[in-house]
Amino acid sequence: MSYGAIAVTSGFAWWFPVLMGALVLAASSEFLFVGIIAAGGSPFAALLAGLLVNARHLPFGLAVSDVLGQGRRGLLATHLMNDETVVFALAQDGPARKRAAYMTCGVGILVCWPVGAALGALLGGVVRDTGAFGLDAMFPAVILALILPAMKERPLRRTALAGAVLALAVTPFLPAGLPVLLALAALPLFTVTVRKEAVR
Repeated sequence: MSYGAIAVTSGFAWWFPVLMGALVLAASSEFLFVGIIAAGGSPFAALLAGLLVNARHLPFGLAVSDVLGQGRRGLLATHLMNDETVVFALAQDGPARKRAAYMTCGVGILVCWPVGAALGALLGGVVRDTGAFGLDAMFPAVILALILPAMKERPLRRTALAGAVLALAVTPFLPAGLPVLLALAALPLFTVTVRKEAVR
């Protein structure tokens, strides 16, 4: 609901978060897209940032390749791929249980996410100041919740910190959305750190 409300109060039409919710079906990239546009960033930067966030679906696909299936069913299953469906599938024992968990979770999200966005869009049409209800804090909170579990690994933690410092340093000088993309320049640090850890 917060996603729909924030999108509408940021100037998007009510149907936009609903359509994105059904077609993109990836909360973090949708929040990021809306957040960058709302901050005055270009649609190109927002689209590129969303695609980069969704690049995690490549290893997801490898992790649940036995669950996805072939043909039309495989296409639907691929569309339903997100953090939750993959986690629930991998937590099960046996191909049948994995497939059932993946599809049940995925279809549930496919229904609930756009419906929640629609309700939020209605809310956003009534409540103009989403910040008064803390809805504006949902975007950074969601992103933080997604990355925190991975921060247990030292190489990833150092790389993320370096990227954050880089993004903060250039924020006063670049348009909204570009500092986040520039933070990717810290990625080589991950490889260097991993190699040092391996040598030890």
